[in-house]
Amino acid sequence: MTSGGLPGFFQEERPDYVFLAAARVGGIVANNSYPAGFIYDNLMIQTNVIHQSHLAGVKKLLFLGSTCIYPKFAPQPIKEEYLLTGPLEPTNEAYALAKIAGLKMCEFYNRQYGSCFISGMPTNLYGPNDNFDLETSHVLPALMRKFHEAKVNGEASVTVWGTGSPLREFIFVDDVADACVFLMQTYSGKEFVNIGTGEEISIRDLALTIKEVVGFGGEIVFDSAKPDGTPRKLSDVSRLHGLGWSHRVPLPDGLRLAYEWYRKQQR
Repeated sequence: MTSGGLPGFFQEERPDYVFLAAARVGGIVANNSYPAGFIYDNLMIQTNVIHQSHLAGVKKLLFLGSTCIYPKFAPQPIKEEYLLTGPLEPTNEAYALAKIAGLKMCEFYNRQYGSCFISGMPTNLYGPNDNFDLETSHVLPALMRKFHEAKVNGEASVTVWGTGSPLREFIFVDDVADACVFLMQTYSGKEFVNIGTGEEISIRDLALTIKEVVGFGGEIVFDSAKPDGTPRKLSDVSRLHGLGWSHRVPLPDGLRLAYEWYRKQQR
């Protein structure tokens, strides 16, 4: 998604609609360890795809950001207008700044060129084909892998980073795909839109639920010496609901589908 092959791709394919979902992503460890890589790679991806879409006369582009763009201590649930009202979470600041730049780039291209480049801010995604690498994955797939391996290896406990108290929101990948198609078909507004469920769960309860789904019989140990990250991050999805869309897959059902997929990959 860097500049090399993009002009040729757009010239040959001449797409009318572009879904810009490509990004370098990761959990607390990866974001904290490689901030330069996260900001550089994401800025390059976004800048090149958005600009080439403009040059190719794309009818409509949907840029996907993240709810990481919001201030660390934003009021909850987080409305779209809370953007840039306070300092960001330090552990993923580089990624957040890149995503803010992407949505602002869409906004400014719309203003200057009359483009129709819209932006959606999904909360934490999960599901089949997720990244289960323990160093670079997000919390949900990392926990799923930890509990699975502990079960297979007969371990007595699983260690979870932090206190377990942070509250997080998760949305199944198929729901996000459906929301993206919905927005592409129905929305051309100037404001970006949160994509989420409007429902939250503590990391402690998430770990307990995944433990049950996986069938791990041991204990859970919370390592409070490790960082918790943002204390609470729940998106306000009233704008999306007002447009006529809401999620369909409950978290327990989605976790079972995700684990079924992951288990098949281990055979």
